Amino acid sequence: GLSAAASDCWAEEDIVWHGFLSQGLMQASKSNFVNDDGDVSYKLTEAGINLSYQINPSLRLASQVVYLNGGNRYPEGLRLDYLFLDWSVYTSDNWELRFNLGRFKNYHWLYSSTRDIPHTRPSIVLPQSLYYDAFRDFAKGNDGLAALAQGDSRWGNWELNWSYGTTPIEKALTRTLLGEFATGELEQVFDHQASFYFQPRDSYSQFGIAMVSSDFRYESGNADFFVDGDAGTRRWIASYKYSAEHWDLSMEAVQEQLTYDNILFPGYYLNTYSQGIYLQGRWFASDALTLLGRIDMADMNKDDRSGAWLEQYSEGRIPRYFGYSDSLTLGMTYLLSENFALQAEVHRVK
Repeated sequence: GLSAAASDCWAEEDIVWHGFLSQGLMQASKSNFVNDDGDVSYKLTEAGINLSYQINPSLRLASQVVYLNGGNRYPEGLRLDYLFLDWSVYTSDNWELRFNLGRFKNYHWLYSSTRDIPHTRPSIVLPQSLYYDAFRDFAKGNDGLAALAQGDSRWGNWELNWSYGTTPIEKALTRTLLGEFATGELEQVFDHQASFYFQPRDSYSQFGIAMVSSDFRYESGNADFFVDGDAGTRRWIASYKYSAEHWDLSMEAVQEQLTYDNILFPGYYLNTYSQGIYLQGRWFASDALTLLGRIDMADMNKDDRSGAWLEQYSEGRIPRYFGYSDSLTLGMTYLLSENFALQAEVHRVK
């Protein structure tokens, strides 16, 4: 992928804006990850513009609009990623408290707040065990209220985040998540998240823990393959990051409880625990060149890591390899100039 960025400001920096454009080539052979035939695709397009307006010393307005075309990874088109008021409630020498009201950003995971811009995420495709592309529009943030606190104590630096809201789900996203035969309405009832990060004093390590609780409701449509029902997800995420001068190391591990009540057919009930973990290292070989290596593993059911039960339960309609995904990623980023970057990566997926 080749990406470009631009920025400018007016009115003594009261308004600051940034624009970005990224275009690439992608192929996922023997897979419908990008397209249905597995051929080389140009559907790796991202373009957007964001702005920040400082209304007064304690109140700021921030917004971003993007156009995405990622093939089967998510619905194509424009979306309003965020539009929120950032209110600095209290600031002192040792800590700060802020509230975000509106369509706010997700600050709970290591890369959730930076995944929306090609220049700021570590790779073209993030680890799918946690940053699953089909859920991109859910994971970027919600409509509601968020509170962010950070401080500096004698033991180290800490950051506490909390948020509550919902995300509108359009028809195209419903079909991406449930399949082309879904004609009904999928609604997110609520999304509740909290996270805590701590960096001990004089340490290069950062430790984090996060929680996600979210419920969904499905109302079936005319001639629908699915029926009315509910679904819920509960996620627990532990993270670690080590930042040195010429390299960094990051890890996130997730366990998710997923429940289905009806939806697939009347009387259907499912309660499973999935698990995922990735380990990623980056080497800043020079000011221009960064190399990346990552191992990413995910199992849909921690008690059925081979997918054997999944294939048996569906009477062979769902192959066992839908139950797990293990991948190795090697990548590089090269800064052609301050505003242009070239990225390339290869994924070996089992």
